[in-house]
Amino acid sequence: MRPAFAAFALMAMLAAGCAMRPPVSELPPRIVFFSEDSSGLDESAAAVVSDAAALAKEYPNAPVRVLGYADPDGGPDYNKALSRARAERVATMLKEKGVAAERITIGARGPVPFELAPIESRRVEIKLGN
Repeated sequence: MRPAFAAFALMAMLAAGCAMRPPVSELPPRIVFFSEDSSGLDESAAAVVSDAAALAKEYPNAPVRVLGYADPDGGPDYNKALSRARAERVATMLKEKGVAAERITIGARGPVPFELAPIESRRVEIKLGN
């Protein structure tokens, strides 16, 4: 295909609403933040999960990884359990929004390094693809 025609074809597709999706490997993770000592989703966190569920529906064959983190306060066992609870809460909402359970894997990392701010540590990452 000639370059000029390819550019014209791309512009025509975009104008017609046929936007090209990036490969799943290029999608950034969606990040859900949590309050201290909590696995509950506030309104803004629920919106991020809803966005991730909609994105997962656009890529129906991509696996969905849900990985929970915590800040270093509270000890390793406590934080591992809290990280898991956060990831499970997000996974539950993804399922409620129509993402098939068999696509979702859950992980818990527990506390993260001290160089992150506590709010950055208290999170769940939702990543499509491997």
